[in-house]
Order: sequence, then C-alpha cells, then structure tokens
Amino acid sequence: MIVASDITKQYHGHLALKKFNAEFRAAEVTGLLGPNGAGKTTFIRILNQIIRSDSGWIDVDSKTLSPIHIKQIGYLPEERGLYKKMRVLDQIVYFGRLKGLDRSTAIQKAMEWLEKFELGEWKNKKVGQLSKGMAQKVQFIITVIHNPSILILDEPFSGFDPINTNLIKKEILAFKESGKAVILSTHNMQSVEEICDKVILLNKGKKILDGPVKKLREEFRPHIYKITFKGSIIGFTNALWAGYELIDRQQLGNEHFTVQIKMLNNNDVNSLLSTIIPHVKVEAVEEILPGMSDIFIKAVES
Repeated sequence: MIVASDITKQYHGHLALKKFNAEFRAAEVTGLLGPNGAGKTTFIRILNQIIRSDSGWIDVDSKTLSPIHIKQIGYLPEERGLYKKMRVLDQIVYFGRLKGLDRSTAIQKAMEWLEKFELGEWKNKKVGQLSKGMAQKVQFIITVIHNPSILILDEPFSGFDPINTNLIKKEILAFKESGKAVILSTHNMQSVEEICDKVILLNKGKKILDGPVKKLREEFRPHIYKITFKGSIIGFTNALWAGYELIDRQQLGNEHFTVQIKMLNNNDVNSLLSTIIPHVKVEAVEEILPGMSDIFIKAVES
C-alpha cells in the first residue's frame, strides 16, 4: 500500500502538484493519467525520490518513504536510458547489481528474462545493435530484474508493435497477480481499459478523478442504447416520443436497422422497449458505455 498525502510541488512559480492525495494498492494496476503538464511525472519523480515535494508525505506500508524503499521500486522512465556500447547481458547484470542482486543471481535472472523475451542469442550484442523494440524489452527487463514490489511504468508500450505490446501487458498482469502494486502512466487509453483496475486523473496539478475503471465508466455513461431491429424505420421513429432522441441509424438490409437512442427525462431501456416492441421486431439491445478516452476528454474539459 502506497499512500500519498497532500503532496505539493512548485517550480519557479509553476504549481506542478497541489495537495495531491492518492492510494496505490498491492495486486492492483492503477492508471495515472492526465494531459501533458498535469503533474504525473512530478509525482513519479517524488515517489522515486529523485526530487522532494515542498509539502506532504508518502507512506509505503505505513512507513514514511525513505531511501530503504528504493530497492523495492522498479521504474521504467519514458525517456529510455541504455548504454549503447555495452553488451546486453552486461548491462542487465549491472543494473541488477545496483538493485542489490549478487552477480550470479543477476546473471541467472537476466538469462531467464532474455529467453522469455526471445533475446537469448543477443546477450553478447551491443545495445546499439538492437532494434528499437528489442531495446525496449531490455529496458523492461532492467526494470523488473530485482522483482520489485512496486512497479512504475511511464509509457511502457511506446515503440512496441501489437504483438510485443500484448507481451508486456501479459507481464504487467502477472506482476499484479503476484501481489505487486503497479502504477501505469500512459496515453494509450485502450491499454488502460484492458489492464487497469482503477485510474487517477490529474489536470493542472490537481486530482480530478479517482476510482475503479468500471465505476467511472458507469458514472459517465451517456444513457445511449444501440438497438438492432427488423421492421419499418418510419414506424420505429413514429413510436418514439419526447422521452427519447434518435442520434444515429444504420441500415443493415431491407427493413433491417441498427439505431442509437439517447434516453431523456430519466427514461430507461424497459420503457423504450415497451414503446417500440409493438411496432418492430427487436433483435439486440446494447448499452453504449464510454471509453476511458471519452471520460478523459470530458473530465479535463469540464
């Protein structure tokens, strides 16, 4: 459990974070979201003890954040930092030693990860000889080689093709299942929906949203339903009254349609169905829930 309390940080008149409060739990993936300049990187640097907050504090398992926690953290920065003239295996072992592993353990763990990521034959190549995707895998290995209990990933999918993106997602979920606290900062909203349990949204240094992904999608629901039916579109629209708004329609075939209906005046899907069923044959009903991208835009603009 990581608890951030009233974190405030200012740079030369610019307020990067203002009384930021948040919790990051074990066995959860938390998405830390926000537009550029929202304060995400500032908080990550404070948690990594790269910089200090002006006020407020962070507790890790009820103990004040201190240098002893550094070895518990695995940090993948957005700005990747590999030594291009160093051999792949030597580089991974070097960073493993910095995180407290002895040399033999670091070599063993490095080889296990290199084989898992199909990079074993590249162990003696210089990093500069690797493709961008391969180098990203090496950076990820360096982040996790010491089996950290806290994993902080800043844009971890940058530079990956869909296959390797799925590979990294699988590993992130495995860390979650093993009880790690995972903090994910990304602009990839699809990935947020797929792997995050909760999200925290920052804007201009302030927290404006905090909660489980499922709950937030329900809270921001636009009350729009997609209806697929057979019958006359004229009969369908004539059956609607002031409590509903037809916002989209698509013809699938002869007298076969999919429409989107927005509920007005607190009407629900049951009342809608009772209104249209006497006039058309309903095949499917689906509520359209907002994606995290929609929620992100709406929350930031409100």
